[in-house]
Amino acid sequence: MSRKVITISREFGSGGRSIGKMVAEKLGYAYYDQALVELIAKESGYSEDFVEQRGEDATSKSSFLFNLSRSGGTGGNYDGVYAISDKLYVLQHNIIKRIAAEGPCVIVGRCSDYILKDEESCLHAFIHADTDFKADRIVRLYGEREGSPEKRLEEKDKKRQVYYKNYTGRTWGLSMNYDLCLNSGKFGIEKCAEIIAELAKV
Repeated sequence: MSRKVITISREFGSGGRSIGKMVAEKLGYAYYDQALVELIAKESGYSEDFVEQRGEDATSKSSFLFNLSRSGGTGGNYDGVYAISDKLYVLQHNIIKRIAAEGPCVIVGRCSDYILKDEESCLHAFIHADTDFKADRIVRLYGEREGSPEKRLEEKDKKRQVYYKNYTGRTWGLSMNYDLCLNSGKFGIEKCAEIIAELAKV
């Protein structure tokens, strides 16, 4: 059975976004990264920058939303019920479910591995790398030159950990939550993409 939907979770600087795009190109799948942010922004009425920021902004456990997401009760009538971040998560949840049902695609981040965890046709990958590889990469590609790139990596991933825990109840990056975990610093960006694309055909 081929995997029609692939989710890519990744450490900041590990190249997960590039890997996801390569996988989509190799398989001829739709690719959702910035496009997903655009959809959330359009349907929420908030700016893309705001949606991206809130996509990593969750500092306390929202038990009401957490229970709601686990029960699958994510209908559209949620005005005035939750905080803005929670509203955006519910919308994100619904959009990810919808695009996964529409056809083959690669989805980067946004708790997509958790949201689609019960879908048999999904392949969930986590990309990681050592600190030196990631630090060098963000300096070269993103111009991260102010302060310590290592500190930037730590801060970014800490936000992802908190956000993921808040909305899924699971530990971000824990191997048992994914079908495969790949070290992009060891195998390289292109090789990781090749591995995922080949496994998607199984």
